[in-house]
Amino acid sequence: MVSRARWRQSWAPQPLTPLMEGPGPEMQEEGTKKESSWEVIREWFRTQKISPGAGSFSQSSSFYGTIHAKTQDLRLLLGVLGCPLAPIPSAHDPSLSIHIKDTPFETSTAKYIIQQYLAATGCLKQQKDTKNMYATGMVKMICCETEISSGKNVKCLGTRSSENGCFVLWQMLPGMWSLELVVGDHKVVAGSNGKTVWRHTPWLGTHAAKGPQRPLRRIIQGLDPKSTASLFTNAQCLGENRIGSVDCFVLKVSADRAAVIERSEGPAEVIRHILYGYFCQKSGLLIYLEDSHLTRVPTQDNDTVYWETTIGSSIGDYRDVDGVMIAHQGRSIATVFRFGELSMQHSRTRMEEVWTIDDVMFNVPGLSMDHFIPPADIFDNISSP
Repeated sequence: MVSRARWRQSWAPQPLTPLMEGPGPEMQEEGTKKESSWEVIREWFRTQKISPGAGSFSQSSSFYGTIHAKTQDLRLLLGVLGCPLAPIPSAHDPSLSIHIKDTPFETSTAKYIIQQYLAATGCLKQQKDTKNMYATGMVKMICCETEISSGKNVKCLGTRSSENGCFVLWQMLPGMWSLELVVGDHKVVAGSNGKTVWRHTPWLGTHAAKGPQRPLRRIIQGLDPKSTASLFTNAQCLGENRIGSVDCFVLKVSADRAAVIERSEGPAEVIRHILYGYFCQKSGLLIYLEDSHLTRVPTQDNDTVYWETTIGSSIGDYRDVDGVMIAHQGRSIATVFRFGELSMQHSRTRMEEVWTIDDVMFNVPGLSMDHFIPPADIFDNISSP
């Protein structure tokens, strides 16, 4: 039973400092052109040029160049770690019954592990259905470190600077959610009405995600065990592995070929997207989540460049919230690896996010489908060629 004091504390809106909703003065020229989400990543790598002599950022020679570089860093951080989606849609009515006959051993084992996970989180004995959820949290995003290799020469660029932020998350089943994330002087807003997933950033504007409707990754990394379980409904068990000193069962799900083709955007072609879940053998809880997707982009030089983005999240500090075990902290490490078919040069960028959950509440009174209506310009963008 949620106390009245806790209800007032979690529901009351918290004042936020004014945000720069458009590009800064040094970014006005860039802000006038439309970019797709993968172009933000490509643009970031384009700015990381090495000076002929010093081996440092070419833009770090002036104060305004430093501001520009930091802005590009934060854009990349928010583009990769702000609101990534899971590889596949969730099964809103998951069938986790185990049938031995005519069922591959890897699939039936995975279903058994997911049932143990639901039991460990308390979802199996939950007396009332969860219709919606509210969560607030804090994030600390650590900017990029880049390693550029060209043959035998390797250059390391960047310094570890960080930005603090916070987020508010709402979810209503099936498939509706809304996220507001503020980091530094940037704000990212994303949402889903169960059919269309959309995102708004100051540098991209509002756009819809291509492909099937998929859940927000931030929800399945310990915030909503039932959504996590539904994502692994048709998973395969790959066996056992260790995360640190913890023995885990490893489950794998991947997007099918038709789904990744549908997600391709312009010349950028998504090749694959795979998700791995590591479930502790002792506690049954999810303690590590890793997903990796590969994108192929042709260049003007008749070369093909591949972008492989991997996000690994350690999940912990499980606490009881109304009878359900919810993860209250974690750490995500993302790596963007760029390599070409013809060029010997490749680069690897590493970034981090540390997150904590301040408050979680289920079955919030008054929350309706009207809270998840997409912006009007989403439909204009979808209908435009």
